[in-house]
Amino acid sequence: MAPPENQQQNDHHHRQQQNHQRQNHQQQHHQRQNQKKPAPLRRDALRNRDLLVAAARELFAEQGINVPLDEIAKRAGVGNATLYRRFPARGDLVEAVFHDDLAAVMAAGERARREDDAWGALTAYLEGVCALLARDRGVSDLMTTGIEGAPTLDAIHVHNHETLSGLMRRAAAAGELRTDVVTEDLLFALSALGASLPAIESIRPGSWRRPLSLLLDGFRSTAQRPLPERPLTAQETDLVHRELGGEPPEA
Repeated sequence: MAPPENQQQNDHHHRQQQNHQRQNHQQQHHQRQNQKKPAPLRRDALRNRDLLVAAARELFAEQGINVPLDEIAKRAGVGNATLYRRFPARGDLVEAVFHDDLAAVMAAGERARREDDAWGALTAYLEGVCALLARDRGVSDLMTTGIEGAPTLDAIHVHNHETLSGLMRRAAAAGELRTDVVTEDLLFALSALGASLPAIESIRPGSWRRPLSLLLDGFRSTAQRPLPERPLTAQETDLVHRELGGEPPEA
């Protein structure tokens, strides 16, 4: 057994080692935390970021997701270098602009999954998604085409597929949905309709509910239901085609 004074020295040395190790662990932890958290933006940098996001939201809604980035910088009143410094890739800017909208779609899908009436939930969910797409051409482009580098968009595509698949399975089991269709059938039909929603909305707001109802009735196993909204006139149809950039049909 060590003498008492030696034991005290050993204990003191051991405590010093423990304190030193604890300090090292704390320093390493703070270093890791600082690496995880980006430095807060300066006031002018934050202002430029907000201007870019606001300009991008306006131009995406007006012209679609492929609007030139230089045009976004010009509307925001900043240089191109500032845009690329804040958002190195288009997907980074898309993520900043549409994160809240895409999160709202995901939340709507969660609510639909909890409904007892699968067909009613499917219809209500798609009406809500289409209403969002009709209001914003940028969101319509995202949901019907997609873009790389936007994690929230990747997540919503997966979540949307799972939501539709689950509701379709339940609706088929309840005798409301045809048994010879798959989720991709519905997604394909929705993509075709979704691309035209902003144009239809610009001609007569809300009239897109009629083609959506027709589309969904094609997936039903039961008799058709009354259609909402009157059909587009020939003149309105021509205007929609012009809005889409295609050739209007022959008279």
